[in-house]
Amino acid sequence: MENIFGYDPVEYDFSGKCLRIIDQTLLPLKESFVCIYNEEDLIDAIKTLKVRGAPAIGIAAAIGVAVVMDNYEAKDMISFQMEFQNVMKRVLKSRPTAVNLGNALQRLSGLLSESLSGNTTIPDLKKILLEEALKIKDEDIDANISMAHNALTLLRDGATILTYCNAGHLAVSRYGTALSPIYLAQQKGMRLKVYACETRPLLQGARLTTYELTKAGIDVTLVCDNMVASLMACGKIDAVVTGCDRIALNGDTANKIGTLTLSVCAKHYGIPHYVIGPETTIDKECEDGSGIVIEQRPSYEVTTMWYKQRLAPENLSVFNPAFDVTPSHLIEAIITENGIYRYPYNFK
Repeated sequence: MENIFGYDPVEYDFSGKCLRIIDQTLLPLKESFVCIYNEEDLIDAIKTLKVRGAPAIGIAAAIGVAVVMDNYEAKDMISFQMEFQNVMKRVLKSRPTAVNLGNALQRLSGLLSESLSGNTTIPDLKKILLEEALKIKDEDIDANISMAHNALTLLRDGATILTYCNAGHLAVSRYGTALSPIYLAQQKGMRLKVYACETRPLLQGARLTTYELTKAGIDVTLVCDNMVASLMACGKIDAVVTGCDRIALNGDTANKIGTLTLSVCAKHYGIPHYVIGPETTIDKECEDGSGIVIEQRPSYEVTTMWYKQRLAPENLSVFNPAFDVTPSHLIEAIITENGIYRYPYNFK
């Protein structure tokens, strides 16, 4: 698949020896890239959603930690290893729900332990970490392409897709998860129409999904989140296609808050809900959705963030979870790079 955007949202800058990301908080009004050299900026970029999307967060964390360790002047092997573990623990706390973050850093940690020997030098370790981080990104690109091919077998030419949040080019290394079959369909000459939900309260659908689909020349229409049942009732939706931040072993799936609403409505109207995500999103330690930690976000995202004046009364309690969990029986299929899985799911 061609990289229709001409850039990757997360990449290693070889000339500047830094992690380079597109600042998603400024989209769609401004395309601005940020170079990250230290731990503080890496954690800030993840927490403030400059980089977002489960796969992209994992890749950014891996490359970012490799960059941080490359800049660390260690006295000996022990101090290098201790600093790596300390940095990894702090970065892991930046966002708790997306499993890719932990998977990527645990992979670096395991490789680092395996690489410690009497002949290995600190420069060797730094090179090993960076090469592994870049390998994680390359594997994600390959996975995105495979997911696109698998998912497209479920979508007919002329179909209308409802999607949520942003699970496209901006949320991964390249192409996307939920949006990857749409880009592949375009390259094959298929006609797919997309309805994109705003995705409140952070408006990832309005700001990011419509931005990248429009840029790619895809037929996309923006709708408010509370319009989905009406769309389905009118027979305008053929499939709901979303990404995922964590998949439990039984198929329960955490995704952006509001996904559960779409899935319930889709089941009521007999519309399939397809979840697309890489195998790295499956949490082998999580039996079901009750074990998924849901990140709680600050209240200002709901009350003031997008308004010239405060929307709600002062000192108001605000419930603002970043994700919800869709029970596996509502999901028609989970598509990964390895194939198409159907209910009942068993990823053990």
